[in-house]
Amino acid sequence: MRITNGHNLRIAVQNDGRLTSRSLELLRGIGLEFEEHERRLFARCRNADVELLFIRDDDIPEYVHDGVADLGIVGRNVVIEQGSRVEELESLGFGFCTLALAVPREDAARTPRDLDGRRIATTHPAALRHYLDREGIDARVVEIRGAAEVAPALDVADAICDLVSTGTTLRMNDLRRLGDVFESEAVLVANPATLLDRERAALVERLRVRLRGLLVARHMKYVTLNAPRCALPRIQEILPGMKSPTVVPLAEEGMVALHAAVEEEVFWEVMERIKEAGGSEILVLPVEKVMR
Repeated sequence: MRITNGHNLRIAVQNDGRLTSRSLELLRGIGLEFEEHERRLFARCRNADVELLFIRDDDIPEYVHDGVADLGIVGRNVVIEQGSRVEELESLGFGFCTLALAVPREDAARTPRDLDGRRIATTHPAALRHYLDREGIDARVVEIRGAAEVAPALDVADAICDLVSTGTTLRMNDLRRLGDVFESEAVLVANPATLLDRERAALVERLRVRLRGLLVARHMKYVTLNAPRCALPRIQEILPGMKSPTVVPLAEEGMVALHAAVEEEVFWEVMERIKEAGGSEILVLPVEKVMR
């Protein structure tokens, strides 16, 4: 079904980077049909009044703030660093990383406060200065453009403040994590003026409903199982589903089938408890989308 109300929306997406493929997968997951090509700036959706704008991630908050784009998918760290006046609509569940402080492994510092009076190299100077002011740490911020992890070895700085995902880069450069400034992930941001326009806001809300359905589904599993009817009260306590499980009588007397959705983070614990309570023939299926 075409998503349309005659008012085009433009969504800014990273053109090439760690968020690109997941961003496009997300947009296709909510039903947008488009083709992207290398070095193409725009992609118009075939089934929606939506146009994608492919730009550098550092430009996305500014473009959304200025109204060049109505929505944008970008790392929260970029939004914070630039101080852009955009509205964060949704956390998207990918692109996780942490802006962290680190020092050489043999450094005597044990807490961020031990960096008082020292030099910290970073590509995120605004976020770092805000953190230092908040924590009352009097350190000198050394703004750099390249890889921060080499700064201590080159005596450019005593410590670094950089984005960390797995910590592998820190270990490879013999650095030790000292503390965290903030956590980041990909977020959907909007131009505030877009949300004040009735027609455009209605289209944004339609996309958000689809987006929430997709994001919720990624954390759920659909479970079916058989159990004796006498075990039903106990299993219902364990397996409530989104509201309560669906219960269907089976041809075998005294037996029922239950259907429910389970959050993935507690899935194995729930399944083990259900089996102990008398559940059997437990089947687990992926959930593609959820509409509440």
